[in-house]
Amino acid sequence: MVGQSPLDPSEGRNAVLLEPFVHQVGGHMSMMKYDEQTVCKPLVLQELSFYESLPSAMRQFTPQYKGIVSVHLKKDSLGNLNLIASPSLQTESGGWLDNTISDSSVTIWHKCKWATSPSTGSEHTLVKWSHTQLTKTFKDSCSGKMLLRTDLQYRTDSLLEDANRNQPERNSYNPWGLHCHRQHLNRMSSKYNENKLHQFLLLENVVSKYKYPCILDLKMGTRQHGDDASEEKKARHIKKCEQSTSASLGVRICGMQVYQADTGHFLCKDKYHGRKLSPEGFRQTLRQFLCKGNHLRTDLLEPIILRLKALLSVIRKQSSYRFYSSSLLIIYDGQEPKENTAPLDHHLHFQKTNCTTSQGTNHSRVDVRMIDFAHTTFKGSKCNHTTYDGPDHGYIFGLENLIKILQSISEGK
Repeated sequence: MVGQSPLDPSEGRNAVLLEPFVHQVGGHMSMMKYDEQTVCKPLVLQELSFYESLPSAMRQFTPQYKGIVSVHLKKDSLGNLNLIASPSLQTESGGWLDNTISDSSVTIWHKCKWATSPSTGSEHTLVKWSHTQLTKTFKDSCSGKMLLRTDLQYRTDSLLEDANRNQPERNSYNPWGLHCHRQHLNRMSSKYNENKLHQFLLLENVVSKYKYPCILDLKMGTRQHGDDASEEKKARHIKKCEQSTSASLGVRICGMQVYQADTGHFLCKDKYHGRKLSPEGFRQTLRQFLCKGNHLRTDLLEPIILRLKALLSVIRKQSSYRFYSSSLLIIYDGQEPKENTAPLDHHLHFQKTNCTTSQGTNHSRVDVRMIDFAHTTFKGSKCNHTTYDGPDHGYIFGLENLIKILQSISEGK
């Protein structure tokens, strides 16, 4: 069992207990929650080099880089594995900050145990998996691959009660982050002892401002392998691209969660689903991402398209950059503005999505962010392997197709 439990007294009040980031929808590297506004991930020098040399024009499209923190693996008194951030962290400016956990910042995670198996009926189990929603979470640990239903939904029930002995609102989370977290802890515990310090990158939590973050993780470009990939890895990634929309569209779906207001759950899809999609299937999944249970969020289309066009303009000007294996997040809040929730007399139905359109007068808040730069290369990079000329045409090809598809959805085609 992978567990999160109260810090041992020996850790001191300055230690930070890292939590799995519950809104991680794609990728293979574990993303951890450091605090409400900050996430962290294992440091890769090539990604650090990118953030340290980030062009000013790209900063609005990437998470804010916040520095580096040292992390070590520790077993608690119950034998559960925890990741503990050291008391001090290095900031982007090179200084050091002291992190003190106040009483108010001790969360449910510090008070409850994290269960990675179906509910055993214990009243102390934090995570409950529905038997009808999940047949098997993991294959044998040696294979490390996750078996998810295409439309898996996942519920987390809080054990805490408010002053009136009422349980807080029930939330629903994507299981992918837990999958990555468990694999990461298993790798670390098998390779390193508890005294080994690991450096983690601190980044802005780009979904912290959303109550119900709907997230689409898109793997961008026609090539996914980095310059340092082995011949075997290169061939594997080339095959994945050829057999997916990466080749035909320059973009493929790597993960998704969409809040369904009628059920209070996130509808989740993983990278294995995304790899199987045809161009038309990709288009329909994009439409599904913008569908809130019973209607299409047309109010989101224009702001998303405008943001993507702004990013496209920036990428076209970045000579020598190659964003191999990076992802693009499209984010919006599943809590719809009040003016968009009123029923309309002129609903237009879309047969394949079973959604109607919602014509709000105000644009909902949306965001578009590039993430995952472990294989990004550019002229002057400390980890540079090959120098390229001109912009990343594979990435541009993907952006252009993404914009075209969203425009066709906006036009009702």
